[in-house]
Amino acid sequence: MDLTQFNFDLPEALIALRPAEPQDAARLLVVHGDGRLEDASVRDLPRYLAPGDVLVFNDTRVLPAALKGVRPARNGASRDVTVDVNLVERIDPRRWLALARPGRRLKEGDTIQFADGFSAAITGRREGGEVELEFDCEGAALEAALDRHGAMPLPPYIARRRPADAKDRETYQTKFAGEEAASVAAPTAGLHFTPRLLEEIDAARIARETVRLHVGLGTFKPLEEKHLLENKLHEEWRRLTPEVAARLNKARAAGNRIVPVGTTAMRTLESCAEYDGTLNAATGPTDIFLKPGDRIRATDALVTNFHLPESSLFMLVCTLMGTDVMQAAYRHAIREGYRFYSYGDACLLLP
Repeated sequence: MDLTQFNFDLPEALIALRPAEPQDAARLLVVHGDGRLEDASVRDLPRYLAPGDVLVFNDTRVLPAALKGVRPARNGASRDVTVDVNLVERIDPRRWLALARPGRRLKEGDTIQFADGFSAAITGRREGGEVELEFDCEGAALEAALDRHGAMPLPPYIARRRPADAKDRETYQTKFAGEEAASVAAPTAGLHFTPRLLEEIDAARIARETVRLHVGLGTFKPLEEKHLLENKLHEEWRRLTPEVAARLNKARAAGNRIVPVGTTAMRTLESCAEYDGTLNAATGPTDIFLKPGDRIRATDALVTNFHLPESSLFMLVCTLMGTDVMQAAYRHAIREGYRFYSYGDACLLLP
């Protein structure tokens, strides 16, 4: 297998720059394992599930991880350089890995000034192009500074066309996000779930559980190798608690379906699953990369958005449903004008 099998042409006009209003008004493409397709709405989700089925959400919170700063002139003959920084992975309470532009104008030892009393020094560079930043504060003080001076880290396909604004603080955060802000991208399938929809899910006696995966570079960085087996994903921190694992195992043993909401929730579950699908509690890093031919062990259905061509996330849905089925589903979605990517419409995948 190579990346070209997972390519498709997407008209730029179908890339959603804002979510539906309200967010549960998004469309839902229901994809069946035999290839049947149904056009529906996210509000229709409860009727495709049964009492006792379990929706599993990623309750990570997005950090305002996009920063603008200035690298001061190094000497009288040079000029200040405006710098765009996106944090991608926390190293310790004071240090982060980040993507910085223009990378060619930055070197180890430089300081980037984000605001009065808020700066970071470049302490290293990585082979993947990331820089190591050491901030002048840490812990709660750093989170407060990021909240005050940062913006939501919108994906590049949105950020290229409009800046993040105050509205994104609300729409690019799930309604069930926990207190710990550590993700640098939203678990976007969860953005469709308004309080109204969650109430309707509860009324239908569909259970809800949460796991946590802090979304980092592994989720959204493009794959670089043409041949699939040569690619690896960056590690991301995930947690499945003993209590949640026990309830999910009990539900599945009773014949109910486990339905992750989003690829990050699915990757969390699959990284904690035995060969027979039994889930074990786990806390720590995972770099699980699901691709066609891999065994899906703990996922019976999936709620997800539409993904980029040749991405690890499109390969994940092909692993669950089959590449031919998903290519046909995406052709249908493009033909019918579904909205794509983080702020776009959703799929319900029923193998």
